[in-house]
Amino acid sequence: MKDALTDERTKRFREVIAKRQNITVILENVHDPHNIGAVIRSCDAIGISEVFILYTEASHNFLKQKVGKNTSSGTRKWVKTHYYGEIEPCFEHVRSKYQNIYGTHLGEDTQSLYDLDLTRPVALMFGNEQKGISEKARSLLDGNFIIPQYGMVQSLNISVACAVSLFEASRQRSVKKMYSDEFNTDSVLHNEMFDGFVQKHFEYINKKEK
Repeated sequence: MKDALTDERTKRFREVIAKRQNITVILENVHDPHNIGAVIRSCDAIGISEVFILYTEASHNFLKQKVGKNTSSGTRKWVKTHYYGEIEPCFEHVRSKYQNIYGTHLGEDTQSLYDLDLTRPVALMFGNEQKGISEKARSLLDGNFIIPQYGMVQSLNISVACAVSLFEASRQRSVKKMYSDEFNTDSVLHNEMFDGFVQKHFEYINKKEK
């Protein structure tokens, strides 16, 4: 299967994989699949390889189907999506790979987005379009942050808020030259990701040919 790849495609896969970052996003009860699709596109744009979708208000399998139909296939192929119907297993999975989980919520200990160190392995959590992050999830966070705003309406669409936050993380990581790594042929992680990219690439081609 790898032999069928062009040299250009192989080079592109390796360039993208080398720039993948140890940061992720958790979405809790975000209902609009278009918002989720926009978030996933932003994740791919800054080098995020996986996202977590937590849906406790109804069947997350239903949401999975809707996201699959509405998210741009050009992005969905390259960002792995984990679906959870319960908070604890989701947080346990995230904490096994990332040091801290910060959520967008205005509280007594809330920090500005621009005061967070987003160069460490972190997860950023965004809640429901109207209700925000649930009280139960907030109790498990390591901290809260807000995006400073100066207009009459202190509110941003969930996908916009996520994009602003992720590109601040990208800026901080770029300053520290965290996007400068090369593809490591001896890296198990890099090779696993490459194999995954190849598989998704050919699955997409086969689907188009049917």
